[in-house]
Amino acid sequence: MTDLFRLDDATAVLTGASGWLGAAMVDALHDAGATVHALGRDTTRLRDALGELADSPRVQLHAIDVTTNAWPALLESLPRIDVLVNNAHVGRGGSMRTATDDNFDEAFELAVKAAWRGMTAARAGLAASVAAGGSPAVINVASMYGLVAPDMTMYATEEGRNPPFYGAAKAALLQLSRYAAAELGPEGIRVNAITPGPFPALAAQANGEFVQALKDHTLTGTVGAPEDIKTALLFLASPHSRFVTGANIVVDGGWTAR
Repeated sequence: MTDLFRLDDATAVLTGASGWLGAAMVDALHDAGATVHALGRDTTRLRDALGELADSPRVQLHAIDVTTNAWPALLESLPRIDVLVNNAHVGRGGSMRTATDDNFDEAFELAVKAAWRGMTAARAGLAASVAAGGSPAVINVASMYGLVAPDMTMYATEEGRNPPFYGAAKAALLQLSRYAAAELGPEGIRVNAITPGPFPALAAQANGEFVQALKDHTLTGTVGAPEDIKTALLFLASPHSRFVTGANIVVDGGWTAR
């Protein structure tokens, strides 16, 4: 049973690799045996986030902005793609009052349009995986705030709130995932989503009151650690989940079950 999630000889591509969860997902894919193309806007940040993993011969670092043409060009250059993880996002706060057109444009460019361009550009590489007997997987990383509204009482300032453009973009990404699953399914390409709940990064963990408020909203009384995202990722990436597509795996400690 421990071999079910192996990805030996697989090629994986993951955006947002320098993020809190992105680095953990690179580690999971690499540990399962895949060669991982890890993308971020800045090589230094990628190296800092990945540590010794950045020097592995099975980790390829790419300083690429996924809102540019370099993103589809990379995917089109890969002869075979077994796993594509769209995880790029930007962390900004705000409210309906403070949000700008540029904020919404940026959020949708990263979460929705970049994922669409990525899935389109990766289509030949994913098809090559199918032709070789694989069951390629696209995994789009959404958010609990694509399912429910944030609790405004948890935030000390208006500028520090989870902003409206973030959840709106993640909700759109979930629908795009379902649409893509319907179109690509007949070609043997699976498309699913993961919806993380509260996974506070190190900077947020310094605020004990805020972290406790997050814990109080979950059914488990805990918050997520990067390790907690790995099993959902590997399940969807594994060819043994070949009958799973159009799904959204929620990893949130029960936050959205209330």
